[in-house]
Amino acid sequence: MKPTLAATALFTLCATSLSAETFSADVWADNWFEMRVNGTQAAEDRVPITTERSFNADSFTFDAERPFTIGVVAKDFIENDTGLEYIGTRRQQMGDGGVIFQIMGEDRAPVAVSNGEWQCLVIHTAPLDKTCESETDPVAGEGVCAFDISPEPEGWDETGFDASDWPQASVYSAAQVSPKMGYDDVTWSESAEFIWGPDLEQSNTVLCRLTVE
Repeated sequence: MKPTLAATALFTLCATSLSAETFSADVWADNWFEMRVNGTQAAEDRVPITTERSFNADSFTFDAERPFTIGVVAKDFIENDTGLEYIGTRRQQMGDGGVIFQIMGEDRAPVAVSNGEWQCLVIHTAPLDKTCESETDPVAGEGVCAFDISPEPEGWDETGFDASDWPQASVYSAAQVSPKMGYDDVTWSESAEFIWGPDLEQSNTVLCRLTVE
């Protein structure tokens, strides 16, 4: 007897559930992150980016079936498109970013860690001229405070996306990023590294992706 459509759908759902695995993840970001799996949000930084000194580590789990694509949106806090923070005060400056994360399988062995194998695209760069940091009245888009912004490419966080023209992630040391609160709460894999765009100060929003086979 030919199976009904409902029976076929139920079988497909069960098969997918049986082949899915549960993964655990740890993320520390300066200042904010969102992690997606095959285009669907798996986690978001629990501390809003607008919180001063929003440094923390987040740990969470998600279910996925291999192969799957991880997309990480990482942002450094900026007050506006000048790319600066503490504007108009003696502390006026460019902030600096950095993110580190690890994804573990059910056996607690690393499945994916942040390193130079990831591809990262910067979609917000500011200021384009670092002397903007010293401007008395910095205005986004004027003079040395020019910026460059582009939207998220459609489908960039999904497996079928062609990222062949994306650059590799830039890797940084802990000394360069200087991680603060929350970082030491996690036992990091020795292979996990800090990644970001090509400049810790000027790269403000970074999209990073990797497909896990």
